[in-house]
Amino acid sequence: MLHGPLLGKILRYAIPFALSSILEQLFITIDVAVVGRFASSEALAAVGANTFLINLFINLFIGISLGANVVLANLIGQGDTRRIRHAVSTTAALSLISGFLLLVVGSLAAKPMLMAMGTPANIIDNATLFLRIYFLGSPFFMIYNFGASILRSKGDTRRPLNILVVSGVINTVLNLIFVIGFDMSVAGVATATDIAYFFSAMAVVWFLRRDDSALRLNLRAIRLYPHEMKRILYVGVPAGLQGMVFSFSNIFVQSSINTFGSSAVAGASISQNFDSYCYFLLFSFSSACVTFVGQNYGAGKYDRCKRVVWICLAGGTIVCFIANMTFLAFADPVLSLFTADANVVRYAKARMFAVLLFQWIATGYEIPSAAMRGFGHSLEPALLTIFGTCVLRLVWIFLVLPIWPGFSQLMYCYPISWILTGLFVGGLFSYYWRKYLSPTTSRISSCQ
Repeated sequence: MLHGPLLGKILRYAIPFALSSILEQLFITIDVAVVGRFASSEALAAVGANTFLINLFINLFIGISLGANVVLANLIGQGDTRRIRHAVSTTAALSLISGFLLLVVGSLAAKPMLMAMGTPANIIDNATLFLRIYFLGSPFFMIYNFGASILRSKGDTRRPLNILVVSGVINTVLNLIFVIGFDMSVAGVATATDIAYFFSAMAVVWFLRRDDSALRLNLRAIRLYPHEMKRILYVGVPAGLQGMVFSFSNIFVQSSINTFGSSAVAGASISQNFDSYCYFLLFSFSSACVTFVGQNYGAGKYDRCKRVVWICLAGGTIVCFIANMTFLAFADPVLSLFTADANVVRYAKARMFAVLLFQWIATGYEIPSAAMRGFGHSLEPALLTIFGTCVLRLVWIFLVLPIWPGFSQLMYCYPISWILTGLFVGGLFSYYWRKYLSPTTSRISSCQ
């Protein structure tokens, strides 16, 4: 990451990362498709009703894993072997703590949260069952994600991808066996996902135990090193809180969707899969930006940081736009894979056209935020993103929607928030660009 042409290296990082994220989302998509086709529309809605709630619980810890990625990338850029080992051990300890916290809190809060969201009565029992079984796999989910962040800090996105290819096959086969063969419905798809997560966790630990660099995982040395933990949390907690608040605002969106009935819930659930895939293409360049900027900033190579930002900004915008337009162009045949219910399809298409036409705009705040995290600044872009994508959506729901009601009108909260957040974060980034990447910059890293 520190030498030679950047475009090819960024693509070699971003493409496997995007495929890995898409495969993770594929777990959810397969769940939705299998229950939609082989169970019922109510079961489909029960699985889909949990999407934002699951994200609310896991995003804090996913943000912390991002903090580990940034800290390790900085240390790799600086060549500090001893502290790299400390950071790896701390990351492993945080993954275990995160996983078991998520298991306990998620299981206990499942039904109360679904009830608070106004989940329709005909799907709430199945939604609760799905969520509780799903959270049984959360320790394995966290071990995989933290382990993958360690590998990605040195640019290794291929092994996480290979793991998820096998996990995806496991998930698909078990879904079909449990739902069709054993008629387990939502319990079957949740169980299949947990088993796939277990495989992912064991595989990433196996790779880390055999790594030939300072990133090698020593199970006996797993512990929390205070200095490294502080740095990881400094970057990771704001990013995680941003994701949590983001999901919290989307819970209000989901609550509003729930008022339109189970067909709307099912249709929105299907549509969310498509914009998730598009977002992961965008986010792969965001992750590349964090890691490449983190290493080059740690090494004091500021001109390379600038080139990284421009390449990732262009790449993220282009791939997201192409994916958005592709899903819109083939909306009918794609939706037919999930359901034959015309009312469900109507709601799914309404959400797709309100969201996918504009999703590429989100690159305007994702890439600048990633670059600032690479500098070691996570709090400021997190606060602006929370305001732009969360507060404004709540304003739309509680002030605009009562005056201008309707399902499509509800979905317009997404493009409005993306545009305004891009303006806010872009302004802040221009300040940091001048401060940290100017020719007179002499500091190494503000988080050292």
